[in-house]
Amino acid sequence: MSTERTRHTTAATSPTPVRAGVIGVGSMGQNHARVYNELPGVDLVGVTDHDASVAQQVATEYGTAALEFDALLSECDVVTVAVPTHAHYETVSTCLDAGVHVLVEKPIAQTVEEGRELAEQAREAGLVLQVGHIERFNPAVQTVMELIDDLDVISLEAERLGPPVDRTARDDVIFDLMVHDVDIVGSILDGPPSTINAIGTDDGQYATATMQYDDVVASLTASRVTQKKVRKLTVTARECLVEVDYLEQSVLIYRDSYPEYLTDDGPNRYRHESVVENARVDNGEPLRHELESFVKTVQTGVEPAVTAEDGVMALQTVQDIAALADDETPRREREREVEA
Repeated sequence: MSTERTRHTTAATSPTPVRAGVIGVGSMGQNHARVYNELPGVDLVGVTDHDASVAQQVATEYGTAALEFDALLSECDVVTVAVPTHAHYETVSTCLDAGVHVLVEKPIAQTVEEGRELAEQAREAGLVLQVGHIERFNPAVQTVMELIDDLDVISLEAERLGPPVDRTARDDVIFDLMVHDVDIVGSILDGPPSTINAIGTDDGQYATATMQYDDVVASLTASRVTQKKVRKLTVTARECLVEVDYLEQSVLIYRDSYPEYLTDDGPNRYRHESVVENARVDNGEPLRHELESFVKTVQTGVEPAVTAEDGVMALQTVQDIAALADDETPRREREREVEA
């Protein structure tokens, strides 16, 4: 194992390209293959999928090889795991056993216990295990993260809304959509919530959660029954109000709101004036930023931007939210103290 680990590390820090592979080339995995193929200093050596014809199609599109799982691991320094969640644990564990660094799509695993075991396995092997919470790499979010240390935050409000998806299997919106905002809020407030209250409806396709983080309140809404696509985060601080639009990759900062009475030779009128600052955002594709960060982490040995422990914390929180938002849970029971 130690010899294999040394080979992967030196390959990443020498002029030799980092050898990357993708395990599972559905819609998300195909995008990982595309970006790896575009990144300088990275060689997309192959892809694999349970459907060999799909793997061959993606391999042909990006000029790489369609390989069997074990053969791919023998060729790679890093891999993306983009298989269904139920297969995360076994797949990631096998990759780590092979001495390969892993970026696994969210959630880290199907259960918190599996996530913790993977985190421990990666730590003991000295390998990178990064979790694909992609919104961390949205340029608008990165801009807010640069501002947040200077703000006295009072509350956060996230909306992740959209129309029904055109597929038979509809994942619960808490695990599929709200998990993104759970991770962002956890990273901003640097920890898990102390208290959670949640409610859901429409067979798991609409849910809201209110969470307490010390003296900060976070309110999250996720929907797959809203006829408008919305991806927004609002930060209320004593100094200002910050509005983040994930889709537009924009950040607006409202400052110095004050009341004013106007006469203007007529009835008195009342209005609020405020200074609105359009923060500079270096726009770009979040997935590209994510994979660049992953490769750089492997090359330098620094801690991943989204650690396995971050992934476990997000998974624990959404599991708590989902349990409380269950339509069958009596309303009076939909609040719980979260264990420290």
